[in-house]
Amino acid sequence: MGLSCVELSLSNFYSSNPSYKTRLVLNVRDSKGEEVAAAAAALDLIKNKQVQAIIGPQSSVQADFVIDLGNKSHVPIISFSATSPSLSSLRSPYFIRAAQNDSSQVNAISAVVQAFGWREAVLIYVDNEFGEGIIPSLMGALEELDTRVPYRSHIPPSAMDDQIGQELYKLMKMQTRVFIVHMLPPLGSRLLAKAKELGMMSEGYVWILTNGITDLLSSVDSSVVASSMQGVLSIKTYVPDTRNLDTFMIQRKKKFQQENPSVLSPPLNIFGYYAYDAARALAMAVEEMGTGNFTFQILNASTDATDLDTIGVSQNGDKLLHELANTAFTGLTRNFSLVGGQLESSVFQIVNINGNAARGIGFWTLKNGLQRDLTSFNIGKYSASKSNLGTIIWPGDSTSVPTTEKSLKILVPVKDGFNQFVKVTRDPTTNISQVTGYCIDIFRAVIEKLPYVLTYELTPFALPNGSSAGSYNDMIDQVYYQNYDAVVGDTTILANRSLYVEFTLPYTESGVAMLVPYKDNKSKNAWVFLKPLTGDLWLATGCFFVFIALVVWILEHRINEDFRGPATHQVGTSLWFSFSTMVFAQRERAFSNLTRFVVIVWVFVVLILTQSYTVSLSSLLVVKNLQPTVTDVDQLLKSGENVGYQDRTFLHEKLKQMTSDYKRLVPYKSAEECDALLSKGSSEGGIAAAIDEVPYIKLVLSQYCHKYTMIPTLKNAGFGFVFPKGSPLVPDISRAILNGTEGSMTKIEKAWFTSETNCLDSTSSSSSNSLGLDSFWGLFLIAGVVAVLALLIYMVMFVKRNWHVVSSSSASLRQKIVALVFTKKKKNCCIGKKILRKRHQYRYF
Repeated sequence: MGLSCVELSLSNFYSSNPSYKTRLVLNVRDSKGEEVAAAAAALDLIKNKQVQAIIGPQSSVQADFVIDLGNKSHVPIISFSATSPSLSSLRSPYFIRAAQNDSSQVNAISAVVQAFGWREAVLIYVDNEFGEGIIPSLMGALEELDTRVPYRSHIPPSAMDDQIGQELYKLMKMQTRVFIVHMLPPLGSRLLAKAKELGMMSEGYVWILTNGITDLLSSVDSSVVASSMQGVLSIKTYVPDTRNLDTFMIQRKKKFQQENPSVLSPPLNIFGYYAYDAARALAMAVEEMGTGNFTFQILNASTDATDLDTIGVSQNGDKLLHELANTAFTGLTRNFSLVGGQLESSVFQIVNINGNAARGIGFWTLKNGLQRDLTSFNIGKYSASKSNLGTIIWPGDSTSVPTTEKSLKILVPVKDGFNQFVKVTRDPTTNISQVTGYCIDIFRAVIEKLPYVLTYELTPFALPNGSSAGSYNDMIDQVYYQNYDAVVGDTTILANRSLYVEFTLPYTESGVAMLVPYKDNKSKNAWVFLKPLTGDLWLATGCFFVFIALVVWILEHRINEDFRGPATHQVGTSLWFSFSTMVFAQRERAFSNLTRFVVIVWVFVVLILTQSYTVSLSSLLVVKNLQPTVTDVDQLLKSGENVGYQDRTFLHEKLKQMTSDYKRLVPYKSAEECDALLSKGSSEGGIAAAIDEVPYIKLVLSQYCHKYTMIPTLKNAGFGFVFPKGSPLVPDISRAILNGTEGSMTKIEKAWFTSETNCLDSTSSSSSNSLGLDSFWGLFLIAGVVAVLALLIYMVMFVKRNWHVVSSSSASLRQKIVALVFTKKKKNCCIGKKILRKRHQYRYF
C-alpha cells in the first residue's frame, strides 16, 4: 500500500510540474516486516546505492537501527508510519516523522476518561517499541486527572491465545473495569476476541482503543469487529473530505485495479495518505535544493573496516534536511508542515464501534477539547464534558455509563450496642441482612455526591450465627489482604491502622473523653452565701460603704444633730447610715443637697449590687451545684477505681498501656450497660467513669444527660471510611465529606440521635460563676467621682464662709482647725432645729 501511494504521488507531482529539473528515482527494498531485514536493506541503500533519502521504515520496531544509520550517514529517514514517541527527532535530527506522534492522542484519551469520571484504568499494550513509547505520556496525562493506573499489562507481540487468556484472567480479578489498549490490529483483534470469550465484553466493562487499531480497522475482518469489538470506544485520526483526497482515491483505485484486476476494493488507511504526502514533500525539497553533488564522503577507507565504518557521509544531507523542514503545502487531508521534525497534532475523532464499523460520536482538538461536531467549536474554552459526545452503546448493548470499578464489597461491623451508628438486622427466614445507622446514611449521602456512579454491596462482618467475626482491627485486615474493598462504619482513624489501609477525612467529631457522674455540692457548703461575689468585689464594696459614710459625716456633722455627739456615736451613725442604704432603712435625714446627691448615686449602685447578688445566690441555691466526681484520667487510674471502656475497640489496648491493673478495666457493649455500671459505682462492682470516643459519649449523654458529664481526655482523628492503600476513591469521598454533605449530615444526625429536652449543658460549667469587680468598677468609679466632687464643692464653700477664721494670724493652724470644726457645736446643733422649723428660709451646701 505504501509503495503504491508513493509511486502515485511522484507520478502526479512530476506530471503537474514537467519543467522541474530534478526527479526522484525509487530504489525499492522489502524488509518483510523484520527488523534485521530492514536494517540490512537500509545499509545496502546507503552504502551501495548512495541514496540521498529513505522513505520508511513502516514500523516503529524497525525504525530504531535505521534511524541510527541515517544519523551516521546524514541521510534523512522519512517515515510515514513509525509513530512511537521514543523515536524522537530531537534525539535523531535526520529522522523525519511524516505522521502524527502517538503521544499526540493521549490528551484525547484523558479527556474521555475525565468526561466519564473514571478514577482507575488499566493499560494494556504490546511489549515492543511501538507499545512502550506511548506509556510515559499516557501515564502523565492520567495522573493529571488523579486517575490511578493500578496495573500495566504488556503482552508480547507473538503471544499465544493461552498467554493472552492468562493475562485477562488476572485482569478479571482486579477491581478496575476500564481498560486502555494500545497495539496494532493483529494482536489487538485477538486480545478483544479472547476478552469476549471470557465475558469481559459484557455490561460494566469499558474498552478504549488508541488509533493504533482504529486507524487500521479496515484491515480487520468485519466478522471479528462485529463479534468482538461491540461497545468499544476508540480514538481515530480525523480525515476530512477534501478535493485532493477525492481525486487521490479515484486515481489509486484505478491504478490498483489495473495492477490487481481480481480485487475490487484496494486496502487503504491513514498511512497511505501520509506516504503520499511524504513523497511529495521529498520531491519538493529536492527540487528546491537543486542539482548538485550527490556524492558520499568515505571517512574510513581502511581495508579491515566493517560495512558500518565505510558507510560514508552524504554531502547534501544537511541541505536536504533544511529544505524538508521548510516544506509546506496542502496535502491530501491537511496542511503538510513539519514542527520539530514531525507533523503537528491534528483533530481526533471519538468513535464507538457498533456492528462492523466505527460510528463517530464526537471530536477532540487541542484548543477546544471534546466537541460534538466541528462546527460547535467555542474558541478559547476547553471542554471535557460527556454531554459534548453523542449516544454511546457500551459493551453488553448497554446505554448506562459503566463505573470505574465493579461493585464494591464493603464490610460493616456487627455491634451488640450503640446501634444508632451501625445496626445489622438479619431476617431469619431469608437469611438476608439489612444494614442501617448513622454511619451508613452518611456513606450513602457521600456516594450520591460523587460525580460518577459507584455501586457497592454491604456485607456484615459476622459469623454464620450472626455474631461479630472479630475486632475492628480484624475487619480492617480484610481490606489490607484485599478480601474486601472497604470498611464502612464507626471505624476510628488511628496512626497504626493507616500503615496498612487508607482513611478518608473524618465525618464525626474527634477525641476521646471520660463520662463521669455528677455530684451535688449544694447542701454541703455552709459559706455558699459568699459565692455570688468574688473576694475583690466584697472588699471594694466594703471600702466604699466606709468611704460613703465618711463623706456623709463630713457633709452633715456641722448642720445635722444626728451626726453630732461623742466620736463613737458619730462613727456609728455614719456607718449605720451608709450600710442601711442596702435596705433603704436609714432613720437620719440628710440636710445638705450635696449629701443627698451623693446618697442618690450610692443608692443606685447599691441597688444594682443587691439585685445582682440576689439573682446569683438564687441560682446557686435553686439550681443543682453539679460537679464531676472525677476530672483527671491519670488520677482515676491511680486511685484503683474501676474504669469502663467499649468492648472490642482500640481503647482497651490504650488503657492497658496506662495502667498495669487490668482487672480494673470493665467492658460494656451498649449505652444502657454503661449507664448501669456507672449507676452502681466502682464499690458495687460497677465503674467510676467510662472512657470512650466523643460520638459514643454524646450518645450516652443524649439519653442520660441529667446524670453525667463529659471531660475531654485524649486526642484522635474521629471516624473515617477505610479503603486500600492508594485507592482513587479516597480523595473523591474526602472531598465530598468536606464540601458537599454539611446540610445532609446535620439532618442525618438529628434523625439518629435524639436527646432529652430537660438536660443541662454538659459541656458548660456546672456551677454559676461568681460576680467580679470587672463587672462593676464603672459604677464604683461614678460613685467615687460624685463623692469626691461633692467634697471639693463643700470645702470651697466652707473656706469661703469661714475665711475670717482662716486669715486670723493670732492663732496657730491647730487652733484654727479646732475653731472651725469644734468651737461652734451649740450653734451648729441649733441650726438643725431651725432648719426643721424654717427650711424654706435657708439653703445649705
